[in-house]
Amino acid sequence: QVQLVESGGGLVQPGGSLRLSCAASGSISSIYYMYWYRQAPGKQRELVATITTDGRINYADSVKGRFTISRDNAKTTIYLQMNSLKPEDTANYYCKVARLDNMDFWGKGTLVTVSS
Repeated sequence: QVQLVESGGGLVQPGGSLRLSCAASGSISSIYYMYWYRQAPGKQRELVATITTDGRINYADSVKGRFTISRDNAKTTIYLQMNSLKPEDTANYYCKVARLDNMDFWGKGTLVTVSS
């Protein structure tokens, strides 16, 4: 099992920044993919960013140039730096990891609210 705990959410004004963290513990040695997803009220969960252990990164078009995903070398923490935030970025943000044995694990989420 892998346990994931997100933190760093909160209320921020449009144009502001937040950094989300996701701390992983448990059986993490075979983690390969690490993701950030988000789900806005009344909408489906969407993939925001992906990073692999060998450094490949992808972003949703809606966040390219504004968000940056990163991780520490020990794979114990995943980050999402969010800049130039917009009201439409308001959502619960979740991290997910996928292991080489095809097991996926989710965190419980952290709420980001972008509002003036």
